[in-house]
Amino acid sequence: MIPMLLPLAAAPAGVDLAAAYRMATPGLAEWLTILPVAWCLLAGAVLTALRGGLNWHAPIAIAALAGLVLLDALLLAHVAASGPVTMMMGRWLPPFGIAFTVDMTGALFALTAAVVAFLVSFQSLGDIDAGRRRYGFYPFLMLLMAGVSGAFLTGDLFNLYVWFEVLLISSFGLLVLGSEKAQLDGTVKYGFLNLVATTLFLVAVGLLYGALGTLNMADIAAKLAVAPAGVPVMTLAALFLFAFAMKAAAFPMNFWLPAAYHTPNTVVSALFAGLLTKVGIYALIRTGVMLMPHATERLALPIGLLALATMLVGSFGALAQDNLRRLFGYIVIAGIGAILAGVAVGGAEGLAGALLYALHSMLVMAALYAVAGLARTYAGSERLTTLSGLWTARPLFAGLSLMLFLSAAGLPPFSGLWPKVMLIKAALETGWWWLAVGLVVMGLLTTLALGRVFLLAYWRPDEGKAPQPTAPVGGARITLGVVAVMTVLTLGFGLYPQPVISAAQQAAAGLLDPVAYQHSVFPTAAQEPGGGAGTGAGAGAGEATP
Repeated sequence: MIPMLLPLAAAPAGVDLAAAYRMATPGLAEWLTILPVAWCLLAGAVLTALRGGLNWHAPIAIAALAGLVLLDALLLAHVAASGPVTMMMGRWLPPFGIAFTVDMTGALFALTAAVVAFLVSFQSLGDIDAGRRRYGFYPFLMLLMAGVSGAFLTGDLFNLYVWFEVLLISSFGLLVLGSEKAQLDGTVKYGFLNLVATTLFLVAVGLLYGALGTLNMADIAAKLAVAPAGVPVMTLAALFLFAFAMKAAAFPMNFWLPAAYHTPNTVVSALFAGLLTKVGIYALIRTGVMLMPHATERLALPIGLLALATMLVGSFGALAQDNLRRLFGYIVIAGIGAILAGVAVGGAEGLAGALLYALHSMLVMAALYAVAGLARTYAGSERLTTLSGLWTARPLFAGLSLMLFLSAAGLPPFSGLWPKVMLIKAALETGWWWLAVGLVVMGLLTTLALGRVFLLAYWRPDEGKAPQPTAPVGGARITLGVVAVMTVLTLGFGLYPQPVISAAQQAAAGLLDPVAYQHSVFPTAAQEPGGGAGTGAGAGAGEATP
């Protein structure tokens, strides 16, 4: 039975609520489904109320993010042990009302996002000045994590849109903090493209609701599995694909990312690079693979071409850049192409590789933007034409940077190797040889781009012409520690990948065969094709635990 968030009122005469609901109070395991979002919103509210005590903002936010990591870790362990879990709000039975349904895919993304945000929050101790704190950096950060967590954990398509709006509103606030001319310019570009993508997403949601009468993801998957007549599935799939590809910065709408991500504070850049495009790619995978698999299979060739173009544009764009953060932005774009390649190839191996690459990219891309911030702190510049001598001046920083460059390029023994191997293997086994070639070329070009960074900024001798540091070097020690932790994580995953690979394979299997996901919402109706909604109170129940 579905646990309910709110206490039950007295039932109308003749209605047996026990046939549909679990009448006992939900246990801690069930509350874990919604606690990450509620926790972030509560922390953001507390920080907003304490706007007069700015000195408390950083410790409260860091403690809240540590709690978020713990909650998401417990949720992942619960889902791994018990399967997908569902929590309904109030007395509404699915498919009506607000549902939180968490499977391995959502739990993995939520935990990785929490870890990245927790680590980056330490970077903010030295990089976020009093002015940015006064204008709400930490409340915006917690609101951003509420939106990110909600997008990964929701089981309702309209509420996926709502959580997108929450994270977009907070990201606008974070992006414009400082009010510099470049920030305002980047915010306008970022805001306009995301507005277009969000409008397309909302149009697709409206068409889907008009065709099926439901927005519950489990119910949508069950109804579309029987190919109902009169439903424009291909049109819907194309709209969702275009909207989420735009949010993920895939070709040809990728130009907004390098134009925006280099403008804010480096802490904000690191957060955005690690999290925001991955929410878009998660939504694309969720809607395309789980909800509309047959339409996505028919769109495999266009998705493959989109993936190849995105990989090449990102790789060649990185080679052409002088600014570190713009260069790393193109590396993010190339990685989105690799993930799309896994979606195009399909199958358990291709999808697992795509999920694994996304998790790897969340950590490594955030670390690379932290590296750009440290380069600016140590040498006073982010431009390759002026950076030099960092290997001699900062050997520890240079060593950590080199390891992160190797990981981003997909070279051993770091985390970038394994998803690349899985994607190439899946592409070759399924006849997508040109996508396999594209992945190899992307790796080669990324290696050249990052090798160029290392040769110019680190290995080239310092002739005494470099700009002076623009920030106190002492404040960079914490950021250097954050980069070191991220490097250890990517190295540990590279040396001992099996647990994460197994989790990604389990997540891919759940997306390809969503019976367990549907069963968590409709325990009796999920046994029959198309038996999602409207089957009565007893059939509309869902389980949070076996």
